[in-house]
Amino acid sequence: MYKPYIVKSINEPETNTVIKETKKTVVRKVISAKTSEKVRYALESVVSNGTGRTAYIDGYRVGGKTGTAQKVKDGRYLVNNYILSFIGFLPADDPQIVVYIAIDNPKGVNQFGGVIAGPPAKAILEDAIKALDIKKPTGGMEKEYQYTDLKYKDVPNVVGKSKDEATKALADFKVEFTGNGSKVIYQSPGDGTRIYEGETVRVFMG
Repeated sequence: MYKPYIVKSINEPETNTVIKETKKTVVRKVISAKTSEKVRYALESVVSNGTGRTAYIDGYRVGGKTGTAQKVKDGRYLVNNYILSFIGFLPADDPQIVVYIAIDNPKGVNQFGGVIAGPPAKAILEDAIKALDIKKPTGGMEKEYQYTDLKYKDVPNVVGKSKDEATKALADFKVEFTGNGSKVIYQSPGDGTRIYEGETVRVFMG
């Protein structure tokens, strides 16, 4: 736990020289490292196989928790009026970024935090992966897919194969062929890339 502050630094306007800078001040340790590890593991399971599944990012360890809070006015719960939220972080074993999304009283949707707030949180986390150059970790929890979920598949290598062979190998995907050759000379995405089942793989014949 760090002491909160508002002003990071006071700078001289002409030269931008720092006159006064606020340093991080540790107040106390909130929980033990062992407890933190257990909580992060539990929150990773929320995203892999629980209510936060909409924030799952294939190949990355994401932890998170959904929230569905019914609002109150004059001491009474309002009907169909909720604050839906999701807080997520990654990598779950060594957090580099935390994202919190709260949506106040969305209309015409399922009133669940994971359904509504999970997807925008996922989009921000995916951008953070690129911006911070976060590498894919080892280990982590595999998602247990439900019948309604889109599934990730590994794209096989079809370079050097005939059109018929490539079509058969890429049966889980939509295939777009370019060129009039007899063999595949290039494919995109490449061998080993994981994409959603049914997504497009472009194959170039030469």
